Amino acid sequence: MDVPVLKQRDYLIASVQAVLTDRDLVVLRDRLVEQVGYYRSIGVILDVTGLDVMDSFSVRTLRDMAHMIRLRGADTVIVGIQPEVAFSMVQLGLSLEGVPTALDLEEGLAYFDNRPKRNHTRLR
Repeated sequence: MDVPVLKQRDYLIASVQAVLTDRDLVVLRDRLVEQVGYYRSIGVILDVTGLDVMDSFSVRTLRDMAHMIRLRGADTVIVGIQPEVAFSMVQLGLSLEGVPTALDLEEGLAYFDNRPKRNHTRLR
């Protein structure tokens, strides 16, 4: 399934609207890591509202995606984790350690707008 990725200001917004296969997650990861450089984005918001299940592979892939994006010079915030997904993640010991989360897209944008600005100068 193709996940829509929108560019808004200096951010990319990826909205997961249905269950993704492991392959879909890997494709999304690779696409976002590439697009951060292409659009020179400073932030990525990953909206997972459409996911009603997250297994260990999907949690690990999301965490790795955020770390890869960070290495490309942008930050990631994951938004929209459903209550039952959060409960299951805690019960299974799954963690998005080191990756900020927010309630929804609005709070994800506020997270980026209200945080201290980093120097995002890239060397040429």
